Amino acid sequence: MNENTRDAKPEAILSRREALKMLGAAGAVVVGSMLGGGAVLAESPQAEAPTPEGNGEQTPQGAEPFSAVQGAAPPARMETVSDVQTLLTLNTSRLSPNALAYVAGYYAAGDGGGKLVRWVPDSMKPDNGGTVHRPTADAPGAWETLHDGVADFRWFGLFGPAPNADDALDAMANDPSIRRIEAHTDLNFVRRHVFRRSFLEIDFGGRRVTTDGIELNTLDNPFGAVLFFQGTPAGPTTAVALSAAIPEGSDIFEVPSASMFAVDDWWIAQISALPGGRAQRELDYLVKVTEIVDATHIRVNYKCGWTLDAGRTISYKKMNPVFRCHVRNMSFVGVPVPPTQSTSQRPFETWDQIGSNPVAYEFAVECDVSGVRATKVFWPVVQRRYNSHYVTESCELINPEERDWGGTGYLTQQLNVLYGNVRNCNTSNARHLNDFTCAAYCLVENCHGDGDDYGPFVTHGQFEHDLVYIGNSGLLSFANSGTHWGDSAKRITVKKHIATRIVANKKLTDLTLEDCYAISKASLANSGSIWANVDGLQMRGCTAENMITLSQSSSRTRRPNVIDGCSFGMLNGYEIARPIRNANVGLTPVEADVTFANCEFRNVENVNIGSIRRLTLTNCWFRAATPAGGIVRVGSKEVAVVGGGFENCGFVFTGAWDRTLVGEDRQRLSLDGGAALRGTNGEKAFVKYASSGAFALHYGSCESAAGDAATAHFHVEGGRLSLRAVGARFEGGRYAVAASSFGPGSYFFISGCVEERVDRSALPPEGNGISHSGGNLILS
Repeated sequence: MNENTRDAKPEAILSRREALKMLGAAGAVVVGSMLGGGAVLAESPQAEAPTPEGNGEQTPQGAEPFSAVQGAAPPARMETVSDVQTLLTLNTSRLSPNALAYVAGYYAAGDGGGKLVRWVPDSMKPDNGGTVHRPTADAPGAWETLHDGVADFRWFGLFGPAPNADDALDAMANDPSIRRIEAHTDLNFVRRHVFRRSFLEIDFGGRRVTTDGIELNTLDNPFGAVLFFQGTPAGPTTAVALSAAIPEGSDIFEVPSASMFAVDDWWIAQISALPGGRAQRELDYLVKVTEIVDATHIRVNYKCGWTLDAGRTISYKKMNPVFRCHVRNMSFVGVPVPPTQSTSQRPFETWDQIGSNPVAYEFAVECDVSGVRATKVFWPVVQRRYNSHYVTESCELINPEERDWGGTGYLTQQLNVLYGNVRNCNTSNARHLNDFTCAAYCLVENCHGDGDDYGPFVTHGQFEHDLVYIGNSGLLSFANSGTHWGDSAKRITVKKHIATRIVANKKLTDLTLEDCYAISKASLANSGSIWANVDGLQMRGCTAENMITLSQSSSRTRRPNVIDGCSFGMLNGYEIARPIRNANVGLTPVEADVTFANCEFRNVENVNIGSIRRLTLTNCWFRAATPAGGIVRVGSKEVAVVGGGFENCGFVFTGAWDRTLVGEDRQRLSLDGGAALRGTNGEKAFVKYASSGAFALHYGSCESAAGDAATAHFHVEGGRLSLRAVGARFEGGRYAVAASSFGPGSYFFISGCVEERVDRSALPPEGNGISHSGGNLILS
């Protein structure tokens, strides 16, 4: 005996023998199945009154039975029948309330539809064919299924796609006593169901779910899924104009009156839009109140990712979310949709109303989806809005019905979401695997998309922040959906990713790329490239087979721009950094400083570094595809080369892209730290200046070795040159400086250098500000 029965009276303890008698109907089922037919298989004997534990004898004649001692009704008679039809033929007039019956199957014993039911003589519940069976439609009394919270579609006679499973689904999902619904056969649905309850799990057991003949959806409605779980408004909407700014990282929000709020309440907190677009909102999430701070401030379960300025308005809408409604293990097949001819055409019966998708959530907390594998969907497989703390895992989308029309062909679209985790998912020939619009603190891991020209991983740019991607594959595109959304994101980290392109050139602040690989694909323009915004950009161990292209659309960061340990292929005519705004792609010059360390630029032909204020190259190498290529045109104000160097490459300084400095071009190059320049190139010069501005060229501890006599170590044709070379080594080739390159404020000084077989014939004559003979070791 346990602690609960230790002090009980002997007569209050039910013997094991009597418990077995009460539950002994299962044996009768087996016997009845052997006999065949649909009749009553057996009736359990009237239960005997129990005796104290350890006494196997029956209650003596004349003694009160155990049930009478306890003041309870005698134990109910157990009936056993082979199927539901036989159950409905039982003579219920002889049954006591709560009489039990075991139904061995729905159509036949052992078919999987078996269940335990009880007779409720005054029940007026409608017959639903599974959890309620009424022998007589117009008289009280029904058999109601007994369960522990787990229900089964087979209880309703569903053993395949016909008949449709919609009524059974509604009957089970709308029963609050049912917490889990199981399917063990294929099913078909023709309605779009909306559920507003919590704590329900639907597991389809990996079976095929179809939607043949499904009703039309409403127009432009990705939430018109077969299963749509939706929270409801719970109270008033209120708003407050901020009396002071809410700083980035704060979880304390101003409210009009804290008396309207309570701990554990859920509210949608939405900031008024910025002037640039009606969806430009840095705050638009479902959050939980965790503390009442004072009369006008509350704490919520979210740290704001952006500063919200004083004077802007936050509106609050109280919600009752749905909690812990999970969908699992479904093989979903959508319905055919007529092919689109353009994204602007709309036939009379529109495509989006015809198509089907399996799962959607709105105003939902801790609602997970796993094991859903879909094909031929129209809208996203898993659609979410105002969700928090969820997992989407082991899901798949292959060959959706549509992917050209915005919003179609997604595995999952997530709007206004917090704390989501998408993992172990894959797509094939889809539009997006993972879409975030206004999302924060989410993780995407081990997800893979093939046929990925449409971009498996995207954000819309509605101020997403603190997103992490680990171990995924497929094209990446961040904040590239237009100014309507804000073109903005912050603190996105991508690790161990492989893709045809990584596009992050909009207002993306503090992007971190680690061990990412951009692969060239012949059928995809600009593949093998990384486009990134220089605003706290940090890259480590990345490879782009064709190009790295930098631009700058924002200046919000507090951290330096560092690219370390990376390898970049160079396509002829492409740009490492944009020189001027390109209206077609919206890329702008880089006004910030950038450091490349331990990087390699391969197959250099005719490449442009059109901007970057100060470009630092530490232990970096530029290697040409052929000695006839190797031209890098530079518009940076200042370039510092420390270690590393050029192989068959040369820098052509074109004049600073930004002429605001004293109203003219002014560029500067320094080479030091053991930098090495070798071979030749298409310009026949390692360093060339061909503009009218000022150019400062400084050589320190470095080595310049020309591959032929025609190659110049430096070639300056105009402007005003200030050259200093101290401690450098020059071998072969020539010096080429035009006399017109000197004027007020310029100088030319070579000293302490080693020169071997260098043609000095094009040097200017020594004089005021020009000295290049003394103090050098000149070897012929």
